[in-house]
Amino acid sequence: MAEKRDYYEVLGIQKGATEDEIKKAYRKKARECHPDLHPDDPSYIEKFQEVNEANEVLSDPDKRARYDQFGHAGVDPNYGGGGGFDGMGGMGGFGDIGDILESMFGGFGGGFGGSRSGGNPNAPRRGSDIQESVTISFMDACHGKKQEIKTFRMAVCESCKGTGADAGTTAEVCPDCHGRGSVKTTQRTPFGAISSTKICPHCGGKGKIVKNPCTKCRGVGRTRVQKIVNVDIPAGIDNGQTIRLNGQGDCGINNGPSGDLLLNVTVKSHPLFSRDGADISCEIPVTYMDAVLGAEITVPTIDGDVKFNISAGTQNGTVFNLKSKGVKRINRADRGNQYVKIFVEVPKNLNKKQKDLLKAFEESLTEKNYAKRQSFFDKLKDKLNF
Repeated sequence: MAEKRDYYEVLGIQKGATEDEIKKAYRKKARECHPDLHPDDPSYIEKFQEVNEANEVLSDPDKRARYDQFGHAGVDPNYGGGGGFDGMGGMGGFGDIGDILESMFGGFGGGFGGSRSGGNPNAPRRGSDIQESVTISFMDACHGKKQEIKTFRMAVCESCKGTGADAGTTAEVCPDCHGRGSVKTTQRTPFGAISSTKICPHCGGKGKIVKNPCTKCRGVGRTRVQKIVNVDIPAGIDNGQTIRLNGQGDCGINNGPSGDLLLNVTVKSHPLFSRDGADISCEIPVTYMDAVLGAEITVPTIDGDVKFNISAGTQNGTVFNLKSKGVKRINRADRGNQYVKIFVEVPKNLNKKQKDLLKAFEESLTEKNYAKRQSFFDKLKDKLNF
């Protein structure tokens, strides 16, 4: 039987995937590989089982942690040679003879005399990714900033230098596997004797036994430490985006590479501005007089105030575009735009004199002064056939 694929690869996700991402990936893969959709291709039975096995491990936090640390060796089930037959004629629910042997002996290869192992526990393995969160202001997201992030990560134990053995001692060769990390067993079955190779249960596949564990890391070889990371948050970062810092996650195992630090960014809202991608929007109140006669108004932008002329007769809700006054696009030189919506504020709390003046002003106007009003009633007459 072929070597097991990485569970993250099976589901098509990254190692630092969230629980929701794992669920979505599993549902998608389970639909794609369901045997009922491929009745003429028996290989999808195995593919479907592989997807379910990957989900069973990665959706369980404890199993996932063991898998991230030890690979398949950390989550291989405890196989045994019990039941499963309905006499020699039936297979007790198993799909084929390979499934029977897989259940009983953990797989086989090259016929009944083959063997299979759950991976080399001494092979270099990449450290796990870790996640942290940072909250920044709206303006810091627009302009970028340098930020110190405190995080906890697994690092090589300074006391034992990663060996897991106490100072002045060394690990000894495992007496059961003689340093190989695996043991060979033979079991008799209705098909004859079958040999299989499994992870040594005494040393866990390491080939060595630490009789005097390091008092600081308790024999693990790694300890949890606090680290301060300086992060350059780029201009244009948006709420909910993630910054990946390569090599800033947990240290690797057996000299494997370190994982990454995934920094989830939350951007605070702003009292004046709203944002859509690289574009900025704001609403500017103007007086009735300014809207009627036109005026030069002050418009705030993320770079400071600018002057802008609104034309005479500007209507409430009119939107103006200030090009390239938005947010810088990440990894690009150009910027978005700023959209300014005019809000004409109707005066309130008028005294009698003000009301009389306003009425006199209104009486001096004709329908020609209200183009939209005239157009509206013209359309209404056509609609009602007046």
